[in-house]
Amino acid sequence: MFISEKGGIKKAQTEEDGFSYEGLSIKYPTYRRFLQLDKDTTLSKQDFLQVTQTVTPLAEETEGEQAKTDVSDTLIQPEIQQRPDFSKIDTTQLVRIRYPDSNPNFANELKKKLSSRSCRIIHYGDSQLEGDRITGYLRNRLQRMYGGSGPGFIPVKPVYNQISALVTPSENWLRYAKFDPTQAKFSHKKYGAYMSVSRFTEYNAQVLDSTKVDSLPIVKASVTISKSDKTYAKFRQFTRIGLHYGHCNFPIKISVYNDGALIQQDSLISDGKYHHYKIKTVTSPTNLKIELEGKVSADFYGLTLDGGSKVQIDNVAMRGSSGTIFSGTSATTYSRMMANLKPKIVIMQYGGNTIPYLKDSTEVDNYARYVVGQIKWMRRRAKNVNFVFIGPTDMCIPVNGKMETYPLLPYLNEKLMETCLANDVAYWSMYDAMGGKGSMEFWVEEKLAGNDYTHFTRSGTKIISELFFTALYLDLKENINDDT
Repeated sequence: MFISEKGGIKKAQTEEDGFSYEGLSIKYPTYRRFLQLDKDTTLSKQDFLQVTQTVTPLAEETEGEQAKTDVSDTLIQPEIQQRPDFSKIDTTQLVRIRYPDSNPNFANELKKKLSSRSCRIIHYGDSQLEGDRITGYLRNRLQRMYGGSGPGFIPVKPVYNQISALVTPSENWLRYAKFDPTQAKFSHKKYGAYMSVSRFTEYNAQVLDSTKVDSLPIVKASVTISKSDKTYAKFRQFTRIGLHYGHCNFPIKISVYNDGALIQQDSLISDGKYHHYKIKTVTSPTNLKIELEGKVSADFYGLTLDGGSKVQIDNVAMRGSSGTIFSGTSATTYSRMMANLKPKIVIMQYGGNTIPYLKDSTEVDNYARYVVGQIKWMRRRAKNVNFVFIGPTDMCIPVNGKMETYPLLPYLNEKLMETCLANDVAYWSMYDAMGGKGSMEFWVEEKLAGNDYTHFTRSGTKIISELFFTALYLDLKENINDDT
């Protein structure tokens, strides 16, 4: 132990105790490490409990509340019934959203947009969002507060479990994602606003002429849509179904059935450009089937299941992504789709996938610039949009036999915040909201995060989502003229 040196073995980010001799490294604790004389974090268990007990997540709706909400938004007063109970919340313990000094009116802009007749929000993020986690909780909170219904975007071919709506594609659908490193990328770069595509025939980089197409068989594909009994009541209310597609160069017939009855039949527009095919129903469908027939598939960017007004929030989970892929897609297609969707707020949640690969502060600085560069690219193609960035969680790796926060993570969080605020992007530090350095270990111990020391469990998701919502609500409340 006395021969061993603190940090004697250096790796990309970590320094482990041990010593080296003639090119051979031996990991071994120093006596101070062995006797636990040095603490790696100032966070105590009591500090952690105070963080997680600051807020109380919204309880699941009872059957009575669900039925009441299903009938009409006007039967409840969500602004009164669903606001956080500040008599039980120590707001001094909350990590607040930081707003750019250059735009002191930022929070008021958010409030006006959320209160407007229609406010679409796109929530981009990595695997932390899969299954509509975080997004779904926030969507339910805001829809109950400001109105609105429906789960928003869902891929034609979902690749992860989600309960926001039941979307069942036929077996011949294929999925292509810009953020999937295992797939060859489209040469035309047309991935749309949601960064992924579903097709019922394989993508072919070669341009097919009419002679080759004539010899191909007609392919049929379908997708069935219905409301889920396992989701929030608000998400079961959608009567405006949108099928978003592009790169359609050959005829495709579309037929729409509701409970077996044909309600619409058309041909998709085959000019190669982005289009939005609209389906309207009087009530939320229990068995809506979209059938497609054609020799060559178009690129289908996804479905939007909306209630038609007020707040709509799209969950766009991109496993493995660091949020730096947007500018590598077709600017024309992205612009046209965003012009149709008309989002007023974009939330970006990235950083976790890049932290294991960062080697030094220079690479952190570069990554922060790349992220803001993507936002600038998006901002040029989506006018009058407010951007909010949610930073990475605490993440841990084994060092000297115990789990410790990635050394560069605190600096990454600070640099992302600094760069975002300097470029008119609001920032919420999820890392600090969790408790900061070493907090992930406590979240895992309390079964609020998984054993990968990265992803939240269902219970943990509700707590971190409520922490973000409460921080947002505090700022919205300050701009609400309310005597109650």
